[in-house]
Amino acid sequence: METEHEIHVGDASDCALPDNSIDLVVTSPPYPMIEMWDDLFSGLNPDIASALEREDGDTAFELMHDELDGVWSELARVLKPGGIAVINVGDATRKVDGTFQLFPNHSQILQQLRNQGLRPLPDILWRKPSNRLTKFMGSGMLPPNAYTALEHEYLLVFRNGDSRRFEPGADRRYEAAYFWEERNDWFSDLWTAVRGEMQELDHGDLRERSAAFPFELPYRLISMFSVYGDTVFDPFWGTGTTSIAAMVAGRNSVGYELESDFTGVFEERAEQVAALSNDVIQRRLDDHREFVAEHDGELAYDSDHYDFPVKTAQEKELQFYEVADVTRDGNRFFATHEPYSE
Repeated sequence: METEHEIHVGDASDCALPDNSIDLVVTSPPYPMIEMWDDLFSGLNPDIASALEREDGDTAFELMHDELDGVWSELARVLKPGGIAVINVGDATRKVDGTFQLFPNHSQILQQLRNQGLRPLPDILWRKPSNRLTKFMGSGMLPPNAYTALEHEYLLVFRNGDSRRFEPGADRRYEAAYFWEERNDWFSDLWTAVRGEMQELDHGDLRERSAAFPFELPYRLISMFSVYGDTVFDPFWGTGTTSIAAMVAGRNSVGYELESDFTGVFEERAEQVAALSNDVIQRRLDDHREFVAEHDGELAYDSDHYDFPVKTAQEKELQFYEVADVTRDGNRFFATHEPYSE
């Protein structure tokens, strides 16, 4: 199996993708009213800079989201019927005109994508705790003017129309199954133990400018909402974590990124994908074996490809594919995948 991963430097609000060409969107946009993205938004619309300068937070907030809306329009255009879009976003807290307040990015994006005709599904909260001693703001130990620490982000989930249809017995769907215990964990609306592989960047200020989300987030979402050979789109590509996750998961990907500096580190990351792929697959297999050892009750089905039982018949054909090699041709990367056997 070979997957293709295409990178474009440009604005995703004017992308060249065909209509109905994308199976899954996984992305994390810049968060309006988070100061690290003020310059980005101000560069897109000088009225935003003016609003920030005069401490008009409400106007700046609305104008920033207007800039994102062009991308949401393209997202709705390219997403196939039955396709899923997952938007990772956090709310913002900020002192504006002398008043500390929350700017609810998640609710704004929820409404914008509803306006594009996408149907919201139950969302997921994931916890990203802060260990800073100063994380509690306000009056400290004295009521009533302290503020709760904002330690979660939202994974907003949408579908384009009705559920996706597959031909009977579609092999690539059954091979892409997840384990029963993974389903119980992944399809919870609260994630508290998201791992952070591949998060580190050693490229100066790229760390501050990218705010990359943990590898585990897109990998898990891609495994949940797509099958082998699908195409995943990230319109706010950053340093390519979604594409790395798609490679490991055996899916194709397309990314759009405004800053060309970010694309320069992707080749280095791609060189690590084969080892990461092996580690991820082995971890999932080890976790399942631990589940089998601790399971209280009968596991009635044997895996077709591995030496352990599984809980349901839908898991029998589960087949992992590891990355054997990654090559590059211009703005495209090609990953060769082989069935994983022990």
